[in-house]
Amino acid sequence: MHGVEKRPSWDEYFMMMAKDVVAKRATCPRRQVGAVLVRDKRIITTGYNGSPSGMPHCTEVGCRLHEGHCIRAIHAEQNAIVQAALYGVSTRGATCYVTAAPCVTCANLLVAAGIVRVVYGEEYTNRLGEQVLLEAGVKLERFPFAESHEE
Repeated sequence: MHGVEKRPSWDEYFMMMAKDVVAKRATCPRRQVGAVLVRDKRIITTGYNGSPSGMPHCTEVGCRLHEGHCIRAIHAEQNAIVQAALYGVSTRGATCYVTAAPCVTCANLLVAAGIVRVVYGEEYTNRLGEQVLLEAGVKLERFPFAESHEE
């Protein structure tokens, strides 16, 4: 297999998708986050942080800040769950690949949506979301971007 790059693991594949494709669609300049919901090695839905469909984006009208957080944008995990709801796709038993650890609100939604595993890239500003996931029995794994698919 001369000249063929190492085939990525499933975790690498879905995390690259979240980081290198989905997060690039984010419309809040404060942070670009991508989420990919996967069941049985198949993508069931994706989400990125941005305004609700039909609403103006932060990139168009600016962020709406409250207590240091943009409240115009919906988080990537929330958008992925909403897409599943809109199209009638069950999220029960799925894994969420997300470029940043979930906040506490997203963690609660992931638990309620039946997500059983979360693979995340960077840490979030606080660890409350991680605590919720662990208390709920959701498998939580940090993905080491810097150590994975660097060229």
